[in-house]
Amino acid sequence: MHTVLTTNDPVKLSYAQALLTDSGIESVVADGFTSVVEGSLGILPRRLMVLHEDGEAALGLLRDAGIVTP
Repeated sequence: MHTVLTTNDPVKLSYAQALLTDSGIESVVADGFTSVVEGSLGILPRRLMVLHEDGEAALGLLRDAGIVTP
């Protein structure tokens, strides 16, 4: 798996995942259950991950959308 976004902003994470899904790129949110451990404070970031072969396409899409910077 390849990490394309690391954030603790749930809106940004949801938007990025929707963009990838609309483009046919499957993604997985890692560390989503850490909020239970941290007491739901939103301090620990979540990672949006894609398959290695989709990594460059996913990063390009998120860069074009202004979600990640080069």
